Amino acid sequence: MGDPSSDATGSTRSDPVQTARQSQGQSRRRPRVIVTIDGPAGTGKSTVAHLLAKRLELEFLDTGAMYRAVTLLVLERGLNASDGGRIAEVVRDADIRFDFNPDPPQLLVNGRRMRDEIRSAAVTAVVSIVAGHADVRHAMVQAQRAIALAHDRLVTEGRDQGSYVFPDADVKFYLDASSHIRAHRRLDQMKKQGEFEEFDAIRLAIEERDRNDRSRPFGALVEPHDAIHVDTGPLEVHEVVDRLERLTRERAASLLGVGDAGGGDFERGDLGVGGDSA
Repeated sequence: MGDPSSDATGSTRSDPVQTARQSQGQSRRRPRVIVTIDGPAGTGKSTVAHLLAKRLELEFLDTGAMYRAVTLLVLERGLNASDGGRIAEVVRDADIRFDFNPDPPQLLVNGRRMRDEIRSAAVTAVVSIVAGHADVRHAMVQAQRAIALAHDRLVTEGRDQGSYVFPDADVKFYLDASSHIRAHRRLDQMKKQGEFEEFDAIRLAIEERDRNDRSRPFGALVEPHDAIHVDTGPLEVHEVVDRLERLTRERAASLLGVGDAGGGDFERGDLGVGGDSA
């Protein structure tokens, strides 16, 4: 991870303790605040987390993009997606960081900016297998925690952010929606990308993904006991963000400081378009 005083990137290679010390000046001025958003695929975690971070003037850690980027490396290098040990080595050897200056933040892997290729159907078909390996998840959890040491005012989304990666997070949310609604969202996303698949096939794949995510031996999808449950099914994206912003400000007012309690620009978009994957 680069020196946070000289740039706005987070990397997995630097010593976390040294990085934390480098960030002490900033931490003293502004207290740590971690907001986690967990939930199954297609509930809009990435979209909502990005917009909520913008509202609260926090940084956005897109863990789903991290898993998708590693999956892309697996495909490009012709590795076996079932070889968790080898993939974990790829994670540990890679320079994975975020450039937090653009909006939304951009993920860089070994200096390469990850773009739409990590949202492709090929990556989507394999990412659950890659993310399901205990060795891979352990390496990625260490990467995520290292980033948070240097950038400790974050909104982060995934499957296990509040339950495992950041169990002491200041505010935790769990987003949910029926598989029917999530399948419609995924179908709309695919159409925008020029791809197509039958609705029932998408729905069945989502339900299978849910079962796999919940049965993982490590980093399983669970709702943290202290998380706030939000059903995104009947809500528009700005309604979800409004609710999460209000609740976060209520629970972390002293950490966020004085700020506008509502509404930035009116957000338009689709829940689930972010391609949740972790």
